[in-house]
Amino acid sequence: MGYFPLFIDLEGVACLVAGAGRVALRKAEALLCCGARLTVAAPEALPEFQALAEEGKLRLLRRTVRMEDVQGQRLVVAATGDQAVNRALAARCREAGVWVNVASDQQACTCKFPAMVRRGELTVGVSTGGASPTAALCVKERIEEMLSAGTNAGLEEALEYLTRTRGEVKERIKEEALRARVFAALFDRCMQRGGGLAEDELEALLEEAAR
Repeated sequence: MGYFPLFIDLEGVACLVAGAGRVALRKAEALLCCGARLTVAAPEALPEFQALAEEGKLRLLRRTVRMEDVQGQRLVVAATGDQAVNRALAARCREAGVWVNVASDQQACTCKFPAMVRRGELTVGVSTGGASPTAALCVKERIEEMLSAGTNAGLEEALEYLTRTRGEVKERIKEEALRARVFAALFDRCMQRGGGLAEDELEALLEEAAR
């Protein structure tokens, strides 16, 4: 069965990472990048976790994860290094309706972390459904190379500009199909220029579309 790709807002959302090794650190950093309110439970932790806790970026519990730790969490990462503990935690998450990602155990997961490419407002997630994480990383690297090519210079600036002007375009162009064409034209022009349009250029484009 295929996985549905879904981007979710984790800003301020309670998430738990069980374990504090290298795999757990990679998952924790990904969650922190999205603004998650993170708790990490592990009797021993890498120095990086201690540093993040001292910076106030996460709450570090220096103990073994408990099943009751799942309560109140939206997403849990089980990366304790103990398969039995990971599976027990995953089962508890399923009972509680909490998404769970289990390190190196595809069958126990209800969600997966894709290989991600970020360029400003653009986020690309690549997943092979657990078939080959190495393949996902290779595809990610190819996407990064493509986005770094000269023809894609100004992509981040273009997306920032489109974010700023989105409200105005939606307000002035009510018809959905026409609005989609305007956004496509805006994106093309931004990429040609390597950045946003001048105010008079945007105005001319909107006036032309409204005729």
